[in-house]
Amino acid sequence: MVSSWRIVFFGTPAFALPVLQNLFEGQDEVVGVVTQPDRERGRGRKKSPSPVKELSLKYGITPHQPEKVKEGPFLEAMKGLGPDLFVVAAFGQILPKPLLEVPRFGAVNVHASLLPGYRGAAPIAWAILRGEKKTGITTMLMDEGTDTGDILMQAELLIEKEDTGETLQGKLSSLGGRLLMETVEKMKAGSISPLPQNHSKATYAPPLKKKDGRIDWKRPAEEIDLKVRAFNPWPGAFTGWENHLIKIYREEVRKGVSSAEAGSVIWVGSDFIEVETGDGSLLIREVQPEGKRRMSVRDFLSGHRIPIGTVFGS
Repeated sequence: MVSSWRIVFFGTPAFALPVLQNLFEGQDEVVGVVTQPDRERGRGRKKSPSPVKELSLKYGITPHQPEKVKEGPFLEAMKGLGPDLFVVAAFGQILPKPLLEVPRFGAVNVHASLLPGYRGAAPIAWAILRGEKKTGITTMLMDEGTDTGDILMQAELLIEKEDTGETLQGKLSSLGGRLLMETVEKMKAGSISPLPQNHSKATYAPPLKKKDGRIDWKRPAEEIDLKVRAFNPWPGAFTGWENHLIKIYREEVRKGVSSAEAGSVIWVGSDFIEVETGDGSLLIREVQPEGKRRMSVRDFLSGHRIPIGTVFGS
């Protein structure tokens, strides 16, 4: 059994950090890190490094940051590292066949769903949005498709009623870090058998767009609740209010029948705003007015008057 492998890691956002951290602290040698180029972020639109780059630099490795991994010089650079394995976690680019053929034992992807369910870029948000009761992590051997490779290992995780995209990502990233290490050890021992996916049962999780966050108050309260949780923190579930947009980050569903128009404010308490929907109502408890910080509704109401009958969504 090989005691140590030469590993190149591909990843970009915070989700990938536990996987990379475990690799750095494990017995294998991380000979290279690949992440997306620095991007403009925040209100100042200053270029910032990815979370993976920041962690990589702490361990003394300057990462590769190719605009496109299909470029010839990048391929040659990867060959020069002599890797035994690629490990990929939320990298953000599709690896072409010539690149996948570089490592001796292939490329392992850490994906945040129970494949073949929720293939694609946003599996965490879509699992919440569709009301799933469980999700998980899949480690798989990568091929040229999008999350279509043979399954190595899977671990399930229950989706709690309070989970948001943010909290679920944290749980899944930790689980992914642990499952990847177990997968690599079993690969070394030759005790793992790749299992082809049942492609007929595949579902998809396409990238989220900002416009997807707009709330349709004619939808049932429980459906809107799923959107608020799924799109927290990005892109955020939002609605129109006095020619501005306001994001909703925390609320709760209330059953009941009202004759009010969907989107209408039907009650205002000290720390909530109750809004009618197509079925039931929502008690809004945390918001972010356009251009302002996130705040409790109690703080929001201290500076804004919201009369009963106000209609959100206009």
